[in-house]
Amino acid sequence: MHHFSFHDSELYCESVPLARIAEREGTPLYVYSRATLERHFTVFDNAFAAVRHLTCYSVKANSNLAILRLFGRLGSGVDVVSGGEILRALAAGIAPEKIVYSGVGKTRPEIELALARGILMFNVESAQELELINRVASEKGARARIALRVNPDVDPRTHPYISTGLKKNKFGVSIDEALDVYARAAAMDWIEVAGIDCHIGSQITTVSPFVDALGRIKDFVKRLRGRGIALRFVDLGGGLGITYDREEPPEPDQYAAAVISELADLDCTLILEPGRCLVGNAGCLVARVLYTKQTALKEFVIVDAAMNDLIRPSLYEAHHALVPVRQHDGPVIRADIVGPICETGDFLARDREITRPAQGDLLAAMSAGAYGFSMSSNYNSRLRAAEVLVDGSHWHVIRRRETFEDLVRCETIPACLG
Repeated sequence: MHHFSFHDSELYCESVPLARIAEREGTPLYVYSRATLERHFTVFDNAFAAVRHLTCYSVKANSNLAILRLFGRLGSGVDVVSGGEILRALAAGIAPEKIVYSGVGKTRPEIELALARGILMFNVESAQELELINRVASEKGARARIALRVNPDVDPRTHPYISTGLKKNKFGVSIDEALDVYARAAAMDWIEVAGIDCHIGSQITTVSPFVDALGRIKDFVKRLRGRGIALRFVDLGGGLGITYDREEPPEPDQYAAAVISELADLDCTLILEPGRCLVGNAGCLVARVLYTKQTALKEFVIVDAAMNDLIRPSLYEAHHALVPVRQHDGPVIRADIVGPICETGDFLARDREITRPAQGDLLAAMSAGAYGFSMSSNYNSRLRAAEVLVDGSHWHVIRRRETFEDLVRCETIPACLG
């Protein structure tokens, strides 16, 4: 469920017409619904109320400080994958003991930062990373809590670019090697073995891949206990999908029931890392039609949002519903909705049926709250979009639109170039 709906042929976010926001704040523009964000977090978190758990929002999905603060006030921790995300979480008021640090390429400065701030746990992804964390912890005199990310070799049946739990993926340690790595970790002076981590992918729309992975993790945890290595945390990662088009992902309570049943006898605190399922359908990208163009073979609708604003269609061939902000009568056409970037791959949709828009009309790319702004860039020296949070009948700019000065702030022309 989300709080975007039509009233008298006009698309609203909560109680505010999107056209009113766009006229005031300009386009392209990301718009998020506070009510949707709060509802999605509460429904997900409450689904696990029967067991000890910590819901750690996956910051990479949408890292805006206001969204992190909102989830933090609801009791959320965070899953981070960089030092920058640690600092964002802290700036938003997330307690360090609710921060889990994942990612395959942690650097020494990032490890030092995490140790200094006292985060809950590192999700370790390789033996060499484990050794570096132990060395840095020794130098700093700070014992490091770790979980090992175990790759269970389960096919999540999702897009190959967001599949993470197969042997061929770069993530984690294979389940065949993990026993040895755990034994080495348990023998290290500055490492506290605290948990196990498993994340198999993103935009997963059935429960069965989760159940398959959890079965393997459960058996592995019992083998660890047989060797005297007891764990306090089982981190199940994220990956629960959302509806972009015709997908029918499980509801959080269905997902929770399967998870709780599978791990019922482990007596561990569950850590969950939802991202997309919390923010995806809570946001949209509003764009204005610049031109329409008919060629001998195809019709184009050219808008002011581009692949630098929303790269998912170009990168993943992802589907985002494109709806008029103001509904109107007219012929239904099949068109490519494209942006201004100098790339053939710059499109929001291809061969999409849409009521023919006019110059100046507004379109909303729905389900854009996850991996929308967070993956945006300045390609073609385009300014990144503003972000707005709607709260009932009001809205707040939570990230202003960039300026040219922002674009070149970190650049200098050396004196040798006169």
